[in-house]
Amino acid sequence: MREIIFDTETTGLDPRDDRIIELGCVELVNRFPTGRTLHCFINPDGRSVHPEAQAVHGISDADLADKPLFAAIADSFLEFADGAKLVAHNANFDIGFINAEFGRLGHSVVDPGRVVDTLAIARRKHPMGPNSLDALCRRYGIDNSRRTKHGALLDAELLAEVYIELVGGKQATFGLEVAAREGATRSLVTGTSVLPLKRERPLAPRLTAAEREAHEALVAELGEKALWLKGAKRPAAEAESA
Repeated sequence: MREIIFDTETTGLDPRDDRIIELGCVELVNRFPTGRTLHCFINPDGRSVHPEAQAVHGISDADLADKPLFAAIADSFLEFADGAKLVAHNANFDIGFINAEFGRLGHSVVDPGRVVDTLAIARRKHPMGPNSLDALCRRYGIDNSRRTKHGALLDAELLAEVYIELVGGKQATFGLEVAAREGATRSLVTGTSVLPLKRERPLAPRLTAAEREAHEALVAELGEKALWLKGAKRPAAEAESA
C-alpha cells in the first residue's frame, strides 16, 4: 500500500484567488517512510503573499521571484503521487488548492476517494482534542522543535510520523507479512524474504524430573475434567518442544 503524505503553503486562504507557493510530499509504503520525497517552492504567478500568511510560513514574494510556476511542477507531482492515497492534515484545505491549480491547467481534479484527512482521524480518536499538528506531535512524543515556522516538507515529515501513530501502523504490521507458502517472512517495504533460522540442537528442558513428577501428581488431583489433563496426554517429546 502506497501513500503520499503532503502539505502546502499558500499566499492566503482562498483557493479561488490565492496560489500554492510550497509543496512537500513524503512517500510511505505500508505505513513506513521509503526516503522518497518531493519538495518545491512555486511562483504564485503575480499573486502577492498576504502578510498574515507570511507570518505563518515566513515565505516572502522575494523568495519566490525566481521559482517555477505550478504548471512547471504539476507533472512531477502527478507522477510522484500516481496510484497512491493522498494524506493531509485538514485535507480539504490542501486538496482545494491542488484542485484549483489543476483546474487552471485543465487537469482532472483529485478523486475524493483518494484523500485521507488526518484531522478527521484525530478528532475521532481524540474527541477532546486538541488535534493540531503540534498538539499531536506532543501527544505522540514526536520531536517538532524544528517547526518554528510552517514549512511544507517539514510538516509533511512530521505528519507522516503522526499518521503512523494515529493508525497504529508501527504496531500493526512492522512492514512485514507472512509468506506462508515459502515459509518465509517477506518485507513489504523491500520485497525481500527472510527464512526463519532453525536451532542445530533443541533447547534442553527446563523442568527437572522431580518437578515434572510433582506437577503430574497435582494434575491427577484435579479430576477427570481438568484442562491440564489434555496437555498431560501429549507425548513427552511434543510437550518439551512446545
